[in-house]
Amino acid sequence: MNKIERRNKILLLARDVFAKSGYHAAKIDDIVAAAGIARGTFYLYFEDKRAIFEEIVDRAFARLGAIIVRVDTDDPSRPVVDQVVENIGRVVHVLLEDPSTTKILLSDAVGLDPAFDKKLISFYEGAAHLLESSLEDGQARGIVAKGNARMFALMTLGAIKEIMYQVVMRGLEVTEEQIVNEIYGFLCAGYLRTPRSD
Repeated sequence: MNKIERRNKILLLARDVFAKSGYHAAKIDDIVAAAGIARGTFYLYFEDKRAIFEEIVDRAFARLGAIIVRVDTDDPSRPVVDQVVENIGRVVHVLLEDPSTTKILLSDAVGLDPAFDKKLISFYEGAAHLLESSLEDGQARGIVAKGNARMFALMTLGAIKEIMYQVVMRGLEVTEEQIVNEIYGFLCAGYLRTPRSD
């Protein structure tokens, strides 16, 4: 196993330890035991527990940030409704695909320390800004109801976060397709004016 593979393996197993025990209860000894490595090997790759935790969260944010695409209301080949549903679907898929990281993002990372909270706020602020901008475009084209686009964006993010929290943390049994359809239906009952044809 090369260094990159070993580092990724340690990250993956640390993610599972954090998801199971929580950040504060998880110990480096738990991580090295899960990875089957010596404690010294851990320190060859990571400075401390916080460093590995932060990298897990940073990777998750990078992945989520890469899949959220601004809705292009001027593209005649891609109906807005399809773009909205695809965005919701991509986010839900990534969060369901890796429930351990989702648990970390939605529970363990919150309130870790002021610097980490600032990082979380920055990520959500970026996502809210992207959504707000798309909603303003939609308002200009009559496919989003009039109102405060900023508040619409925050409510949307809050709804998605709470649904995913209930699914991952509480074991709410719903399929990926049900989640996407219900979120889309919720948005249509609120500010969206783009009903699906199917």
